[in-house]
Amino acid sequence: MRVKKAIIPSAGLGTRFLPATKAQPKEMLPVVDKPAIQYVVEEAVRAGLTELLIITGRGKNAIEDHFDRSFELEYYLEAKGKFDELKDVREISEMATIHYIRQRDPLGLGHAVAVAESFVSGEPFACLLGDDLITKANPLLEEMVEVHGRYGRSVLAVQEVARDEISLYGAIKPEFVDDNLARVVSIVEKPRPEDAPSNLAAIGRYILTPEIFDAIRDTKPGTGSEIQLTDAINLLATEQAVYAYVFDTGRYDVGNKLDYLKATVEYAIERDDVGEEFRRYLAEVVLREKLL
Repeated sequence: MRVKKAIIPSAGLGTRFLPATKAQPKEMLPVVDKPAIQYVVEEAVRAGLTELLIITGRGKNAIEDHFDRSFELEYYLEAKGKFDELKDVREISEMATIHYIRQRDPLGLGHAVAVAESFVSGEPFACLLGDDLITKANPLLEEMVEVHGRYGRSVLAVQEVARDEISLYGAIKPEFVDDNLARVVSIVEKPRPEDAPSNLAAIGRYILTPEIFDAIRDTKPGTGSEIQLTDAINLLATEQAVYAYVFDTGRYDVGNKLDYLKATVEYAIERDDVGEEFRRYLAEVVLREKLL
């Protein structure tokens, strides 16, 4: 069955970006002039997934407002002859069919995915985490959808990380079937570096079969006393094949301050409007630092 739907869990509190996230959702932090979550929605649309469910929580109304029509703003832009801006604003509300549901209790990513069961309706679906931005040049999600179409099973995106960073991620034990594709023998959430089965880390892109919901129901609270999606995937891997798609570039964890800054720079220098001038500025900064 072709993957048509995607869920975007967005109920987290964004504590890594306090105080900026005290009164606004972390997903709405801008990367240049778009909120991070818009890049994620655009990625889903590029992969042909146009029916989306954003899982929100308290204080996240700005996400819904962003993807809704804004008649007052559109009227103002049209009256002022700002037609390019008007086109951009209208495209935001027209790019996909977006639904919303709240995760009432912050009980972990596995619990957040579970609230999407009725939306999924027994179909395979994509899960995209808003903290991870994948550049437009990297067709990661499209390639994962293709792998699912080939095997009909769940597919995780994994990336090699430094051994001392693996405790931040879910780490897989791989059994390679191709250069960049492995069967997941097992996966463990945030292992100590010395206990990790590999340094291949699951990042925030998943294609999941509907059997994941049964696995979540059978999963007990794990790390942080939360229902971990990683633990549910580990259980699922004992019942049916789960695959890991290995990639190496084009990803930024914008929940991390340094990666957020890197993403802002990389996205800015690719822009037609500010890219050339921004590159010159960065070159001046580098030169000035060398002279100090």
